[in-house]
Amino acid sequence: MSTQFPLGRARELPVWRRPVTLLFLMAAAMPVAFATWSALLNNFVIEVAGFDGSDIGWLHTVREIPGFFAIGVIALIMVMHEQVLGLVSLLLLGVATAMTAQFPTLGGILTITMLSSIGFHYYETVNQSLQLQWLDKLRAPQMLGWLLAAGSGATLLAYVLIVLTWRAFDLSYNLVYMVSGGFTAVVAVFCLLAYPRFEAPNPQVRKMVLRRRYWLYYALQFMAGARRQIFVVFAGFMMVERFGFEVHEVTALFMINLVVNMLAAPLMGRAVFRFGERNALIFEYVGLALVFLAYGGIYMFGWGVVLAATLYVVDHILFSLALALKTYFQKIADPGDIAPTAAVAFTINHIAAVFLPAALGYLWLVSPALVFVLAAGMACLSLCLALLIPRHPEPGNETVFARLMPAPAE
Repeated sequence: MSTQFPLGRARELPVWRRPVTLLFLMAAAMPVAFATWSALLNNFVIEVAGFDGSDIGWLHTVREIPGFFAIGVIALIMVMHEQVLGLVSLLLLGVATAMTAQFPTLGGILTITMLSSIGFHYYETVNQSLQLQWLDKLRAPQMLGWLLAAGSGATLLAYVLIVLTWRAFDLSYNLVYMVSGGFTAVVAVFCLLAYPRFEAPNPQVRKMVLRRRYWLYYALQFMAGARRQIFVVFAGFMMVERFGFEVHEVTALFMINLVVNMLAAPLMGRAVFRFGERNALIFEYVGLALVFLAYGGIYMFGWGVVLAATLYVVDHILFSLALALKTYFQKIADPGDIAPTAAVAFTINHIAAVFLPAALGYLWLVSPALVFVLAAGMACLSLCLALLIPRHPEPGNETVFARLMPAPAE
């Protein structure tokens, strides 16, 4: 990747070496490691390390610390090309995932999780920036939907292999983690060697950017991070702790979820394009509030496993509408702000993620239902914020108040 190539001349390259192809390849490689880690995690930590609700909360708090420090991407892109940083981060994610089962203690799992999380969060920060820089604004919602579908397809393949082989060949956690993480690492190395460094037409600001006119985007990111953590940490944990799911059963649920999302993600992208970011996010947050209340009902009223599994799938469908938050920012942002703001937004997204999992882990020991009721309240607050998005966001029209009280440029 020693050569630099202007983004405007990308059509001169073979299709397999173009920027969009690289985005699809990265979108497929990352979930293989991360989704396999997630699918096995709850069973691995319960069966091997004897985790309880408090331990899993601390694990996810540690996992989110690198997300809180994603702002460090700004410093790194001063000395490293953004595309290179993304692929090196992807490589770190793959290697750390491959080594996960080598450290089957609380301290070991927390340490290797921290390393894989650095790779994951720095990759995601850079990947979001590259997507918004490389994709045309008119095509972005649909293309983001297809990128989500590509990631879902790769994850589905990983899940199918786990379901078909876990019991049949009596696989070990170590073997599965080694294969999945190794695959992601190999793809990252290939991309580092095979693709030129693409140069976007708008140079990125190489310093921290905090603009008052982006305040609504920051607020939505904060609430998204807080709300999402509750689901990521406790929904899957509930399936194992309350309903006794085994590895192949958890993976089968994930697989069903992925099939549905492969079909739904492109449709969600089209929905954002047709109905706008405001309506898409309103629909998402109303749906999420109902999903979390229903999760609370599972514990309060003893509702069964079928409902829990259904809610898990519905939540992911709704979450795919979060791409509207990306395109909302793309429409209101100065082109040079995309990379530094992606880093700032990732940090804001993870402020609550650093303390919520550990704190709610203790609440979980007292009342799991209250954890999900709290998440429903967060979804309602996000809904209130989404109502402030104008129907046609653009620079100078970032919120419904912008026309009445124009915000300063900074």
